[in-house]
Amino acid sequence: MTAPGAGGAAAHARVVGRLRDQAEDVSRLSSGLDEAQRSRRVQPEKWSLKELVCHLLRVQEVFERRLDAMLGEDNPPIVSYGPDGDAEFLRWAALPSEQSLEEYRRARRRLLERLEGLSASDWHRAGRHPDYPRYDVHFAMEYLAHHEAHHIYQMYERRASLAPLPH
Repeated sequence: MTAPGAGGAAAHARVVGRLRDQAEDVSRLSSGLDEAQRSRRVQPEKWSLKELVCHLLRVQEVFERRLDAMLGEDNPPIVSYGPDGDAEFLRWAALPSEQSLEEYRRARRRLLERLEGLSASDWHRAGRHPDYPRYDVHFAMEYLAHHEAHHIYQMYERRASLAPLPH
C-alpha cells in the first residue's frame, strides 16, 4: 500500500516532467529553421510554427496568472481564456520567432522551478472555473500539459512539411 500523499507527489512529478519534456519538444521542432520557415503557414488558415509557439507562450502566461491567483487567494475566480483577438498573442506574433521562442523557454524554466517548490497542499489550492467544478493547481497544470501536447502534435505536422525532423 502506498503511503498517504505519495501517490499525489508522484502525480505532481509526472506533470512537471511532462511540462519539461514538452518544452524540449517545442524547442526541437522549432530548431534549424529560419524566420521565413517558422512563419510559413503550410496549411492554409492554420497557425504556423511561429504562431503555435506564440500561442503556447501566451497560454502559459495565462496559466501562470491562474497559479498566482490560486496560491495567493482562497478559491479565486478563474476566467476562461479564448485566443481570438488576444492582443498579447498578437504582440508576441509580431516579434521575431527566436525572441518568442526564447521567452517561452525562459517562462517554462520559471514555471518548472515554481512547481517543483510547491508543497502537497499547494498543488490542491482551488480556484473557481466556470467550466470545471473541481479546479485546483494540479488540474490546471495537467490541463496545460494536455493542451500543449495537442499543439505539439500540430507543430510536428507543420515541421514535417518544412524540413527534416531533428533527432
